[in-house]
Amino acid sequence: MPNPTRFELGGGGLPPLPNLGGVGKRILQLGILLLVIILLMASTTSIPTGNVGVLTLFGRVTGETLPEGIHLVNPLKSVQKLSIQTQSVKESANVPSNEGLILALDTSLLFRLDKTMAAQVYQTVGADYAEKIVEPTLRAAIRASTSAHTANALYTNARELVQQQIQDELTKQLAPRGVIVENVLLRDVQLPAMLKGSIEAKQQAEQDALRMSFILQKEKQEAERKRIEAQGIADFQKIVATGISPQLLEWKGIEATEKLATSANAKVVIIGNPKNGLPLVLEPK
Repeated sequence: MPNPTRFELGGGGLPPLPNLGGVGKRILQLGILLLVIILLMASTTSIPTGNVGVLTLFGRVTGETLPEGIHLVNPLKSVQKLSIQTQSVKESANVPSNEGLILALDTSLLFRLDKTMAAQVYQTVGADYAEKIVEPTLRAAIRASTSAHTANALYTNARELVQQQIQDELTKQLAPRGVIVENVLLRDVQLPAMLKGSIEAKQQAEQDALRMSFILQKEKQEAERKRIEAQGIADFQKIVATGISPQLLEWKGIEATEKLATSANAKVVIIGNPKNGLPLVLEPK
């Protein structure tokens, strides 16, 4: 029986490859296809909506960022996904006022990551930048702003000013570090119970004084209206009285008598009224 492994050594050439046949070729093709699929999967990454991808190579930040969508990247590179959507931090703290009183202040901060600086933030601070720089900066800004105002002002008319001061300070501190400050909201300000009662009592007294002043002003206006009305009536009576004479009254009486005499209504006319000489007209019952 011939040996199938015998090779021709003549000519110094390489031995011929064994014939794999149709099954062997198909297995090789499937292996190549599987390898391509694995490489594609390793090279494909998806960035969700509202995120950016920061690329790193062997632990070093390359400075490249990927926007939303599907991307082909070097399979040796890693992708760190960071949110650029609006985030919220709530802070409840006891802060001092200008007089040294301690106030309970509830604050909310709305912020987001600057996508153009995402790689820098990840390299210098990390993915937990909110805990490392945003929250401590917020606490410091709150204390710096409240300490410049009295407790009464913080409880009444200075809240919007304090909000703006905190926002300006946060923008100044966080913008260079890649964090965009959107808004600062003071949700609640709680004063010591005794001080709160005093402020509310003062506000109530001011409201009562304003209400009484309004009532007095209204009464004065009403009295002035009545005086003007009475003066008008008196002036009218004076004008009418100077224009009426006995002769005018007699003439008007004669005109009225003539109209009654010519009317079709039943009547009794008595001639010779002793007061003014005019007829006395009586209506029969």
